[in-house]
Amino acid sequence: MIVVAIIGMLASIAVPSYVRARDGAQSKACINNLRQIDGAAQTWALEMKKASGATYQLSDLKPYIKLDSNNNSPPCPAGGTYSAGATVSNSPSCTIAGHVLP
Repeated sequence: MIVVAIIGMLASIAVPSYVRARDGAQSKACINNLRQIDGAAQTWALEMKKASGATYQLSDLKPYIKLDSNNNSPPCPAGGTYSAGATVSNSPSCTIAGHVLP
């Protein structure tokens, strides 16, 4: 009985730490995906001779982004969706709060 109580107490300490670590890793992975999308947008604008005020869609960037096995851009690990910046000079964004480029 005492062993079960000790295991329960250790689990109650470990689970919140695990959740915080998972959330932090998802946020960092999402921010890295946003950096990749932003870099692809800059490369697209340079190669297509577009100004910094030019608009783009995420579909325009497919040749410049490493795609997954289903030929899709990388997804947000936390389940959010990405949207392109309004122009090349604006950063892309994620629908999850806190997942923004610094």
